[in-house]
Amino acid sequence: MNAKIAAAKRASELVEDGMIIGIGSGTTVELFLTELKKRIESEGLEILGVPSSYQSKLLAVEAGIGLVDLLECPTLDMCIDGADEVDRNLNAVKGGGGAMTREKVVAHASNEVVFIVEERKVVETLSHPVPVEVIPFSLGFVLKKLEELMKECGSFALPRIRQGTGKLGPVVTDNGNFILDCDFGEIYDPGELEIELNSIPGVVECGIFTDVADRVIVGVDGGETYEIS
Repeated sequence: MNAKIAAAKRASELVEDGMIIGIGSGTTVELFLTELKKRIESEGLEILGVPSSYQSKLLAVEAGIGLVDLLECPTLDMCIDGADEVDRNLNAVKGGGGAMTREKVVAHASNEVVFIVEERKVVETLSHPVPVEVIPFSLGFVLKKLEELMKECGSFALPRIRQGTGKLGPVVTDNGNFILDCDFGEIYDPGELEIELNSIPGVVECGIFTDVADRVIVGVDGGETYEIS
């Protein structure tokens, strides 16, 4: 059993009958839903879920999870999501799949948040490029402000407009916005950077998640898992 499947399987075991769960996005979450589907079918579990993207919505339906929204259920029992990178203080960078705004909303609506990752994504200091969701109208202004902020942080990189595959042009999020990927290098104060990014007018949300996760399930090749909490 590889590391991703191990983490996904362990996370699926946390879900209890009758729960309303927040569902993240990405390949590890897809594996989680596959494992949860097995339990739903074998144990007759009744689970409701709030998906954070069209991808996870389709997968949740396939898994037999009943769909609700935050208007019906503003408080969720648990959120399961992946991450692009996490540190041992439970800070994370997310948004490789472009759904970080909805993922952050669903996470904050949940009583418990569990990130599931493979061991190679656990780092001492975050350094993964940070996705930033931007209203298209504000693109030029936000690019300028991000470039200034990146220079202040010692990075000589430039913010990049994420481009689609299979379709020409920028990636458009489920919210109708663009994504800018920003390489800040090593992020020594993720909480401060999260605040600075989200304070730029035109920025909807960034992919830094601080004070969100309650624990991280880490999968190791061979089928073992451990937790950071």
